[in-house]
Amino acid sequence: MKRPIRVLVAKVGLDGHDRGAKVIATALRDAGMEVIYTGLRQTPEMVVNAALQEDVDAIGISILSGAHNTVFPKVINLMKEKGMDDVLLTGGGIIPDEDIEELNKIGVGKLFHPGTNTHEIADYISNWVKEHRNF
Repeated sequence: MKRPIRVLVAKVGLDGHDRGAKVIATALRDAGMEVIYTGLRQTPEMVVNAALQEDVDAIGISILSGAHNTVFPKVINLMKEKGMDDVLLTGGGIIPDEDIEELNKIGVGKLFHPGTNTHEIADYISNWVKEHRNF
């Protein structure tokens, strides 16, 4: 690839637990990716607008608040409205398997549970970007 993979890591809503997001951001940087961390209390609109401005290849949302069935559909719909069909939406947190299946059906990529090896997450993003992005 001609440039590093660019990933936006975000915390959406009132969830103030950001340790996991920071660990993932660091791990992705260590894997050679450019990471933009938005910080806490972002809205779906703020996340998608930042992703557009930063020309990212992937958006990763960390969510522990239980609002995943609201946040991910809102973000994916905004991405579709903005023509971001070639940008991966992934993430992780406390998300039941049955909810993960439903979110995958609407276009959300793989979602990771706490404790997932960070190499697995970096490999997933790298492989997805290589397959779906052209740069």
